[in-house]
This record gives sequence, structure tokens and C-alpha cells, in this order.
Amino acid sequence: MELAEYKACICEGAAENAIMDILLDNNLLIFNREEMIEEEVIRCREGKKFEEKYLRKGFKAKISVIRILDSRRENFKFSKAYAGKVDVVNVITAPEIEMLIIFNEDKYKEFKKSGKKPSNFCKEDLKMPDVKSYDFVKNYFNNPVTLVKAIKRYHEMSRVPKGEYTLMDLLQ
Repeated sequence: MELAEYKACICEGAAENAIMDILLDNNLLIFNREEMIEEEVIRCREGKKFEEKYLRKGFKAKISVIRILDSRRENFKFSKAYAGKVDVVNVITAPEIEMLIIFNEDKYKEFKKSGKKPSNFCKEDLKMPDVKSYDFVKNYFNNPVTLVKAIKRYHEMSRVPKGEYTLMDLLQ
């Protein structure tokens, strides 16, 4: 994965945001906060809004927009003026980021049998009602080694389509 000098890390939800903050705070990624626009994870789902808020600051070099999301179909479009100045890297966490907790809890088989969405399995079967909240995920993975192990197990068990990136690809 080739990234530009400037980076923007965009997360779709609070849980993804917490995961990225843990990885960034512990220098476990192939980039660090100092290389990021605003030096923090950005919550923005629309390319046009991102463009208006961040790209119009006149960056001299290309920007890599690293999007952490669970949908393969979500588009992130910019105006033609920025098409050559921005490259978008989609890091897919399908079906949901909560799979990291399921793997950490060693409950993958039970999850598969349940037929539930990962977040519902965590809420109902694992009794984690706040599984989508930033604070819950940040506290749950307070040991970054545990988080990295969960990312690795998730990657091993996932069928990643050719050319697609996962959180594993962002780890050092």
C-alpha cells in the first residue's frame, strides 16, 4: 500500500474511530498522527463535505484518504479539481467492526450459528449493549496487543477480495 505524504483517516462510526485511535496512540500503524490532516481521525461520510472542510486549505502534495468502513458500495466522490490530488484507500471491515470483539471473545462459531448481525450478537449474546460506542470499544481494547491479535484473527478468517484492504494492511 503506497500512501501520500499527507493522510486523512476517515471512520464511519464511533467503534471504528476508537480502534484507529488505539492503533495510532500506540504507534502500530504504517502512518502516525503527525502525518494526518488535523492529527486526528475524521468522521465524515461524504466526499464533497470532506473536500469543502479539508481540501480547500491548499495542500502542495497529494493526499491519501484512508476510509475505514464496512460497506463496499459506499462512494466517496470529489469534484474534478481534486481528482488527481487525492487517492482514496478503502479499508473494509465487513461485515462489521464488532467482528473484532467476537474473535477476541473466541465466539466465532456461536456467532455463525446465530445468524445475527455482529453488533446484535455482541449486544444480545455477549451482553455488550454499548458495543458501538467509542468509550466501550476504547476500554474493551485497552490493551493494544489484544486488539492486534483480534485484527490478525479476523484477517485470517475473512475472505478478502483481491485488491481490497483490511485493518491488517495498516498495521506495521
